[in-house]
Amino acid sequence: MRGTIDRFEEDYVVIELDNKEMINIHKSKIPREAKEGDVLKIEDKITVDFIETKNRKDAIEKLVKDIWEN
Repeated sequence: MRGTIDRFEEDYVVIELDNKEMINIHKSKIPREAKEGDVLKIEDKITVDFIETKNRKDAIEKLVKDIWEN
């Protein structure tokens, strides 16, 4: 399962799963280097998917560029 960090709220991280469901996971279960916008692989262990995070950020930047060029 994958999800994107939406925000941090006190002791919890709010994550939007790829199916659009929102879940809360305690900060202690999330890698320390994780930040808003990062894609997480949620399996036996939660890890940051750096490749997918970069791919999604690049896609968003391209969309914004395309909007401003038109």
